[in-house]
Amino acid sequence: MAKRGGYGGGMPGNMNNIMKQAQRMQRQMEEQQKALQEKEFTATAGGGVVTAVVNGSKEVIRLEIDPEVVDPEDVETLEDLVIAALNEAFKKVDEEQASFVGKMTGGIGGLGGGLF
Repeated sequence: MAKRGGYGGGMPGNMNNIMKQAQRMQRQMEEQQKALQEKEFTATAGGGVVTAVVNGSKEVIRLEIDPEVVDPEDVETLEDLVIAALNEAFKKVDEEQASFVGKMTGGIGGLGGGLF
């Protein structure tokens, strides 16, 4: 007796469950992304003489510079300190985002490796 098209036993129910799980995961990722964008990340350089604060969208919210580090004869050092503080703050954003994506995709057989 020949089978008639469609899926084999029980497959549509499994697909429904997979789709529901994917939708739930998508909602959670959207919520986490929104929370990440609102969160602030702080980093310092030069022993704290430069402080950078960014949000999860990698927008600079605040930059604090100790007046004692401002030397008109050595602007290059100040520039380097500002860049170092900003890069460290951006790195913290990336680490937080990677941590969340890893948690979200870890439960589905590691599909997240390279997808996000």
